[in-house]
Amino acid sequence: MALTQQLARVSLQYLDRCREAAASAPDGDPHWGPPGEDTLDLGWAVWELLNFYRWAQPDSRNIGILERSICGDLNTPVAFLDHPEVYDGFDGPPALLAPATVTEVARALAAMEIDSLLATLPAYREVGGFSAFAGDPGTYLAEHFALLRSFYGIAGRQGMAVVVWVD
Repeated sequence: MALTQQLARVSLQYLDRCREAAASAPDGDPHWGPPGEDTLDLGWAVWELLNFYRWAQPDSRNIGILERSICGDLNTPVAFLDHPEVYDGFDGPPALLAPATVTEVARALAAMEIDSLLATLPAYREVGGFSAFAGDPGTYLAEHFALLRSFYGIAGRQGMAVVVWVD
């Protein structure tokens, strides 16, 4: 089973409905199921991009931006999503980024340029990065970063929250 980074754009009203469903269901099922167009499976790309930044530019503020985009805010309660119908329980339960924070993250991701980072990819591969990767990891990272940026851009423009988890 491969673990991948998952994201979902949701309204606060949708989260309220899931919270109410979890509270009234005997098994706590929140009836989670955002539409497919509001979900994103980033695979493992963002984790490798974070490792790559830590290696190439350990003082980069982009590390914190990427971390926040996939870790959520721990002080925003979505404990009702800690349920097997939402995620497999391997990693921590889902976390939330509130709409105002989503807008901040979207702006920060929009300002990020990863081209200079990707230029150091050959040296990174020589020290063990992407050791089991077949194909062009630069293209893979660039494409998945573009997906992350677009996903947050849409969420920010629509005033939506983002739920993040590993499944």
